[in-house]
Amino acid sequence: MTSALRTCFSVVAVTCAVLPVAATTVRGSVSLVASLDPMVRKHKDFSGVVVWLEPLSGTVDPPPSRPAQMLQKDKTFKPHVLAIPVGGRVSFPNLDPIFHNAFSNFNGQIFDVGLYKPGQSKTVAFKRPGIVRVFCNIHPQMSAVIAVMDTPYFAVSDKTGSYKIENVPPGDYQLHVFHERASAEILDALARRVVVQIAELELPPIQISESGYLPVEHKNKYDKDYPPVIEDQPAYPGAKK
Repeated sequence: MTSALRTCFSVVAVTCAVLPVAATTVRGSVSLVASLDPMVRKHKDFSGVVVWLEPLSGTVDPPPSRPAQMLQKDKTFKPHVLAIPVGGRVSFPNLDPIFHNAFSNFNGQIFDVGLYKPGQSKTVAFKRPGIVRVFCNIHPQMSAVIAVMDTPYFAVSDKTGSYKIENVPPGDYQLHVFHERASAEILDALARRVVVQIAELELPPIQISESGYLPVEHKNKYDKDYPPVIEDQPAYPGAKK
């Protein structure tokens, strides 16, 4: 082999060694069936389904993330479903003209930001993976879900049911889904192996049944029933000034 050819092969070898592994965008869609929710039945709203890819070989630490927000506005948590990486922080701005008190005492991470007035915000760091169900200690109609992921490869479906997971390296993964009105058995049955090899991967549609779902009234943070009548006031009784 001539000197020129050796130099050429060396350049090619070095170039190949430093080229980054191409990442993939994984796309798909979900739909909800057997639902009693009017937004699903009348408006075909398939939002709020969490989809994530768990690497089957090794672990991947979620990268640092910017703080996320879950607004309290019009006596509603917005967004209703939020997905974040482990270690992520979520702020709860109060955009209503009344007091709020976000809390969770279910499986996941227990927290209580306390009572605070309009215009203020409190922040919570979520340090372990799991599904966190969020409520307001004053308004029983307020609820939300925070999915804390131990993988960086996740997404939440939009109203059409579409989702997109970006920057997924080639490899073998287990796909999981979560929907708050589906049973654990139904969700477990939807798990599947996914092989990522190409730059754009379109997965088959996923259909999630809400069959058998029965809403259960939750308690307040003291494990007591909410009062039958909620009187909103700019200064909530008993609030510290």
